[in-house]
Amino acid sequence: MGDSTESAGREASTDSSASAIRDRWAKTAKRRDETAIFEAADRLWLAPVLIAGVAVYLVYLATHQYPGFGAGLYMQIAEEIVGHGYGFPERIPYYTADGVPFAYPPLMFYVSAVILDLTGVDPITLSRFLPGLVTIAYLVPIYLLVRDVRNSRPEATAAALLVAVNPQILKWHISAGGVVRAPAVFFALCGIYAGYHLFRSGERRWLVASLVLFTLTVLTHPTYTLFFVLTFLLLWVAYDRSLAGLVSGSIVGFGGAILAAPWWIQVVQAFGPTVFFAASGTHGGIGGGVFEFLSGLFPWAIVPLVAACYLLAARYVFLPLWFLIAEFAVQQSRFAYLVGSIVLVVAAVEFGRRRLAASRLTRPGVRAPLFVAFIVVTSTAGVGYLAYDMTDETGTETPPFIDDDDVEAMEWAASETDPEATFVVMGDAAEWFPAKTHRTILVGPWGVEWVSSEAYNRQLDAYANVSACDSESCVNRWLDRSDADPDYLYVPRGGYVIRGSHHVQYGSLERALRLSERYEPAYENEGVVIFRRVRE
Repeated sequence: MGDSTESAGREASTDSSASAIRDRWAKTAKRRDETAIFEAADRLWLAPVLIAGVAVYLVYLATHQYPGFGAGLYMQIAEEIVGHGYGFPERIPYYTADGVPFAYPPLMFYVSAVILDLTGVDPITLSRFLPGLVTIAYLVPIYLLVRDVRNSRPEATAAALLVAVNPQILKWHISAGGVVRAPAVFFALCGIYAGYHLFRSGERRWLVASLVLFTLTVLTHPTYTLFFVLTFLLLWVAYDRSLAGLVSGSIVGFGGAILAAPWWIQVVQAFGPTVFFAASGTHGGIGGGVFEFLSGLFPWAIVPLVAACYLLAARYVFLPLWFLIAEFAVQQSRFAYLVGSIVLVVAAVEFGRRRLAASRLTRPGVRAPLFVAFIVVTSTAGVGYLAYDMTDETGTETPPFIDDDDVEAMEWAASETDPEATFVVMGDAAEWFPAKTHRTILVGPWGVEWVSSEAYNRQLDAYANVSACDSESCVNRWLDRSDADPDYLYVPRGGYVIRGSHHVQYGSLERALRLSERYEPAYENEGVVIFRRVRE
């Protein structure tokens, strides 16, 4: 039974005009299946969502001279694509001694390549500005999906606002890596919206839209593709369960795989089919969310789970099961936060209807002011919290991986060292270092997931541990374990970031290396010292 129909059934128990309500809702749903997506009333209810999205974007730009996290490998891939005349590069150099396979879904790398090639914009600038624009855009399909599933514009606005200001969702999409991830979630959400209407109406236009959007998702990011597939199956179970619906879903799934074949066939020919299994082994695969939930259990993870269970008990199907898929079937928690925001709003409204049926608070004349108050409070508090968090150097959810001192040090390395020189870079500046210098880092996990899960975990372990070293013996031990013999060692001063978390270097490593016979300072500024390794 679909959620819209179930909502009508709930209303029937408290409203004498239940039959009229059901008829009106059914007609509204049918009209949206077959006619325009937007109606005049949507302008009013969508406006606060987009305003909040723009406000978050401006706060991010104002507090981030450099983008949060890193996209150095992504920008290097785009540069390699341009260098290959828009052909398909097999390996991406500078990230580890052997480089890394280019097995990523290629769409956004080609888009980035075109932008970089035509505009000449700096890669750091591109990765700072582009993702945030898409984080505003993906609020639209969230609003539309909730509006149609719930037949309620206020609920749609409330849910989209929660998504717009949630730092655990934003950190992965507005930051530099959002060059790929933000379009991926946009394509997936648009495709899920199209799938909802496909399984309700069977209209050909929704089949075509679903097919195109699934193909775009496949060509953008594998984890979002998994999220799309699992949600699409659930949509069929919740709203159709017919043979015709199964055929339509199969056309979308197999059609998308066929349309994306020029990419994955080339990857399989270059690296073999195991390259995809290697990558999936580093990101949890199906069911990976169970371990993440149990290992990181805290109250905010339980609240939407309780809300989902409440909706299940109220005989809702799609939304609570969608949350369970997002929470447990996919390892990355950003999916659970996204769907959980919707579930929280719907559960709160449903609870209010059932428990406060006789209260003035449920009357139509009172509901609208309540939603307006929610919009104002959520927008103000959410944007205010993000402004505070993004200016807190030790607590931000989106810490930049580099600063002015890193850029100066990388410019020196690019101009004053041999092109064949190798480096070990401590801290997350390592992700940007090869793209900015065209010099090789010997230790780092970026892109290694396409080699094997063992190689990825080995590189990740070595990188995280050497980055945290505070003595020469520690550095030498981890270099030996990773078979790394660099020409230079890049050492941050003061505070820096390791795997997105802040770390403070109090100078003991720098002092030890200055006293060592194996290292000598080659370059330094206020934030970085680069040591040359002395060769006998």
